[in-house]
Amino acid sequence: MNEQSDKSKSWKKINLGSEKLKLFFLKHLDRIYGAKLHLVSKLPHLASEVEFADLKHAIAETVADVEKQIARMELIYSLLDAEVSKGSIHGLTGLVEDAFEAIDEQRGEAELRDLSIIFYLQNIESVEMASFQILQMAAVKLKNKHINQLLKENYDEAKADRTLLLLISSKYITN
Repeated sequence: MNEQSDKSKSWKKINLGSEKLKLFFLKHLDRIYGAKLHLVSKLPHLASEVEFADLKHAIAETVADVEKQIARMELIYSLLDAEVSKGSIHGLTGLVEDAFEAIDEQRGEAELRDLSIIFYLQNIESVEMASFQILQMAAVKLKNKHINQLLKENYDEAKADRTLLLLISSKYITN
């Protein structure tokens, strides 16, 4: 019984004031924004090396979606009267770089390279989806429906891209 009351008291200690929440929100928006910029700079080169036509088209669609997501994030910064911070973004960009290194290891094996591309793009999309979901929850507390809608659109696009990649991987593996 005492353990239960200790848990409920600990939740009462958590108080995210609007400024702390805004700082959290912006710091994590910076990270996903930096990763998106990094990804959009890398994907066109990757698309040029893909063998499977469906994957090539999916990467082109992903690039277009990421560019729209970046524009939405820039609008969010504007709505919050904030600028992109140059803080640490190594986690997500590191994930992107690790993915591209692993893909390069498959050079000379077109099928395995394409499968690696699908694998890592799926992972990256999953991280982006999770990031947008958490930011959406935080945006509710920021009391700005427009920001929440922009994040929802980003989440929905990341989810659609992930689903497309899943369908392509299924087609690729079963053919």
